Amino acid sequence: MPKMKTHSGSKKRFSLTASGKVKFKHANMRHILTKHSSKVKRKLRKGGIMSDADAITVKKLLRKIT
Repeated sequence: MPKMKTHSGSKKRFSLTASGKVKFKHANMRHILTKHSSKVKRKLRKGGIMSDADAITVKKLLRKIT
């Protein structure tokens, strides 16, 4: 049986913290930013921590099940 491959799209979009949580960058910050308020843009600038339920799926894609 060959080795399982890491999902290439996931490894570009997500990273793991030392404690095993999944970090991600918020969407909607690429273009057409004039319609967003400053408050929204400031909030989207920061990264996010994925919920535990969704983190299980991402860890399977990254093959980092702990």
